[in-house]
Amino acid sequence: MNLLRILKTRLVLVHVLLWVAVWFFFAYFFSYNNDNTSYILWFSSLLLPLTMGVTYFMVYFLIPRYLLTKKYWKFGLYTFYLLVFTSYEIVLLLYGCLYFLLHFDINSMPPMSKNFTFVLVLVILVVGFVSFASLFNHNLKTLSKNKELQNKILETQLQLKEQELHYLKKQIHPHFLFNTLNTIYGFALKKSEHTPEIILKLSNLLDYILYQVDKPRVSLKEEVLHIEEYIELEKIRFKDTLKVIFLSDEIDENIQVAPMLLIPFVENAFKHGNLLEGYLQIKITIKVQGNKLDFSIGNTYLNHDEEEKNGGIGLKNIRKRLELNYKDNYHLSGKVEGQWYFAELVISDLTKAKSNEKD
Repeated sequence: MNLLRILKTRLVLVHVLLWVAVWFFFAYFFSYNNDNTSYILWFSSLLLPLTMGVTYFMVYFLIPRYLLTKKYWKFGLYTFYLLVFTSYEIVLLLYGCLYFLLHFDINSMPPMSKNFTFVLVLVILVVGFVSFASLFNHNLKTLSKNKELQNKILETQLQLKEQELHYLKKQIHPHFLFNTLNTIYGFALKKSEHTPEIILKLSNLLDYILYQVDKPRVSLKEEVLHIEEYIELEKIRFKDTLKVIFLSDEIDENIQVAPMLLIPFVENAFKHGNLLEGYLQIKITIKVQGNKLDFSIGNTYLNHDEEEKNGGIGLKNIRKRLELNYKDNYHLSGKVEGQWYFAELVISDLTKAKSNEKD
């Protein structure tokens, strides 16, 4: 409330100073080559209210109602009417001052004040200056509001991307957890000595998927280690019906990637893969050259049409995550070779990842 009062007080002060300056502006020009100070002061003082009225009518009525709403024809028409009215009032003012102040002694009338065109031009200059300042201020406010709106839109889009990415990262197919728990249950019933080991592997993997995934970046080496744990769990479940070929370069611990970047590929390979001649076969290759990542994974499968209908090995959500993290910096493709489906991911520069997440 106090701020509003201060702003209003400042606005009133600015207007007062403006019109005081205009009055001195009039007095200065009308006093040119004339010493009739009394007449000049009276004429400037009487011309000022007319100028104020015309200016405020232009700034607060014509410009907002017609110019800013792009009703240019009406704005031009009413501006012309305002010009005619102003001219008429100036003529009345000239004759009124000549009669009441000079008693028709036109020779004592300051030369600049009896020139109708000059007086009209002065009024138009003031109206034009104030109108230009008003439009300039309006444009500044509009630009500021537009920028603020754009910032809000960008902020909203960023929040939506963060939520989408957070959702995509946290996705884990329930069938994997369900099947693994069933495997643990079976081992527990048999009192197998491998039960604690399986529980530990599952615990480590769930810790990575549910908690470490909140980090904006993780070590690629850590991601690969969890892929190996995932495969070990699947080996226990598939027993003797799984063959996995896993080839990986020695990876520098400093190489960072988006968390859960590669594990979903592996999960989809197991989910959509089929047993051929009694075996589900998986081939995984990870190559790192500088900051470039080459990743390939293949699985055996039977129904080509179903795989194509599902987008290869179900890469829809993976592609969304790649768009959010590595837009214009990756290439993802799928291909069929005999009874194998291969997905290949190439990230040109791992250092150019876009971080849409908060630490």
